[in-house]
Amino acid sequence: MRFRVFGVRIDLVRAIIYLILTVGALLSLFPFVWMLLTSFKSYGEVATGTFWPSKLRWENYVIAWNSQPFGRYFLNTIFVATTTTSLLVAVSSLAAYAFARMEFVGRDTVFMLFLATMMIPGEVTMIPNFLIIRRLGWYNTYTAQIVPFIASPFYIFLLRQFFRSIPRELQDAAILDGCSHFCFLFRIVAPLSKAAILTVAMLGFIGSWDAFLWPLIVTSKPEVRPIQVGLRSFVVESGTQTQQLMAAAAFTIAPIIALYFLVQKQFTEGIMTSGLKG
Repeated sequence: MRFRVFGVRIDLVRAIIYLILTVGALLSLFPFVWMLLTSFKSYGEVATGTFWPSKLRWENYVIAWNSQPFGRYFLNTIFVATTTTSLLVAVSSLAAYAFARMEFVGRDTVFMLFLATMMIPGEVTMIPNFLIIRRLGWYNTYTAQIVPFIASPFYIFLLRQFFRSIPRELQDAAILDGCSHFCFLFRIVAPLSKAAILTVAMLGFIGSWDAFLWPLIVTSKPEVRPIQVGLRSFVVESGTQTQQLMAAAAFTIAPIIALYFLVQKQFTEGIMTSGLKG
């Protein structure tokens, strides 16, 4: 069924789909809009539930930044997130290649058992992992925030499915030319899988940047704590300074939003293709 709007023919079904998607997009954006508006309010406006601030109070950002060593928190988070992401991509790529392109006894069984670990809630392993961290002497270190997250069954599965889609003829030709598995991975597989690898890197970086509970448990010094733990300082017994908390949250997520827009095309491509092949 079609109808005309300002002389333009529009398909009714398509118009309904676009309307639903638009409403969904607006609902998704509302929390961010509320966060930004709240960051410019006074404490009284937050307490009374005023939606629109009477004026833009930029001083909330200055107060929030100076209330805690956010400069140090940013440096800690950048270091931990970058290191974790680099090791995660390396480990996931090697493991995914082994499961996708190499033949060894029990490969599929091991892979299924490996995937089965995804069914275990993270809360179940948190206490054993913490005890291991304390036994190794890693408490209050960057190592405790990095090492437990350099391998992930989900990301290995994601890359494995993509690696399996690469034609077998390319590997046979590379072997005939004397190319080893490492050579084939880094010279052929990795360049052909940029979208999938970038997806893993992006998701891993966001997960590391947003980490809160584990760093809160394994650290107690501001010198090594990430930025998400720093946001907790605005929640005190006397009451939460919501306007300052939202201001801090705004400049906390700004780098992630900027990074997403830089790699949006490759990230979307990786999401659409990874895990759907093979």
